[in-house]
Amino acid sequence: MDAVSVSYFVRYEGKAESPQEFLEHYREQHVPLLARFPRIRRILLHTPTPWRDAYPVKPDTFAILVQMEFDSLADLEAAVGSQARAEARRDFGRMPPFQGVVYHTAAVSEEVFSQ
Repeated sequence: MDAVSVSYFVRYEGKAESPQEFLEHYREQHVPLLARFPRIRRILLHTPTPWRDAYPVKPDTFAILVQMEFDSLADLEAAVGSQARAEARRDFGRMPPFQGVVYHTAAVSEEVFSQ
């Protein structure tokens, strides 16, 4: 049987004035706040890495992609309505300067292959 969960993605598209300072703040200050969300199972922090593809593809321009995983939609909704989320939103205003757009997306995550 396939594993199913709900993931909440926050995608920072653009550039930070100081990418290293922004990433350090995110890891050291923001992630501990996210980890206090009720019923959160896991947090993955994705950062870009140079790569090559033999086929023509359009690469993404994200600075950070955060994936927060929950067991259910009800768990995600409890998290985004929580006091911990309010604290994380306050911290968002204290982050080092970032020029771009921040997207928030919820998705059902279905494991369809694993080794």
